[in-house]
Amino acid sequence: MTLWTDAHCHLQDQFLSGETHVAANALATLERAFDAGVDRVVVIGTDATTSREALALSDLESPVEIYATVGLHPHEASSDLAPIEVLARTGHARLVGIGECGLDYYYEHSPRGAQRQAFARQISLAHELDLALVIHARDAFDDLRAILASEGVPPRTVIHCFTGTPVDAENCLALGCDISVSGVVTFKNAEPLREAVRLVPLDRLHVETDSPFLAPVPHRGKVNEPGFVSVVGEFVARLREEDVATVRAATATNSGRLFALPAR
Repeated sequence: MTLWTDAHCHLQDQFLSGETHVAANALATLERAFDAGVDRVVVIGTDATTSREALALSDLESPVEIYATVGLHPHEASSDLAPIEVLARTGHARLVGIGECGLDYYYEHSPRGAQRQAFARQISLAHELDLALVIHARDAFDDLRAILASEGVPPRTVIHCFTGTPVDAENCLALGCDISVSGVVTFKNAEPLREAVRLVPLDRLHVETDSPFLAPVPHRGKVNEPGFVSVVGEFVARLREEDVATVRAATATNSGRLFALPAR
């Protein structure tokens, strides 16, 4: 039986906000994930430190296959991108993507100009190295489309933790992007997102936790972890009126294609 793939999670220390059990006991966390039916995770970098940690975590021996990305989050867009470029060119065997990168006009922790420049450079890097591109987009879909149209969408690109409208989803799909769904889809006020998820073709759909953030209902308020991706996936299956096994197999296949993971 095909198991779940968590297409986007953070197991690095920096994300714990005082909690310690997710990263300090990463293997225990992944053992729980395996018990919950998860056999692959992609650990995402957001700056030089967390990108290095993602690569280090991917070297752990675990019942769950661990892969990594390196990238500069839009919140960190004013930082030097050079360390990310160096890490990306190491040829690490478990390095599968660039990101998360993109645009966040909701918080604007970095100036919009810096965000656009860092995003464009990382798109170029994904093209150069033939790696997946993992995009963060919040309240910025117009500029996102413009930059992707200008730079060219890498063949394997995903909008992670998609929270847009059905129109946003259609526009991203038309550009060639896949859509990844997190626990936000289970939230009470997420009906526009649920409408969007219903229209995503099954072969363009991924599920993720974005752990330790955004734990799905009924785990809201807890530290999220990769084992909860099964909760997200089962909710998505019910929402789309599809068999859980079908959604589990399709999303695992899609993430395998997106990140060029080894056949299993």
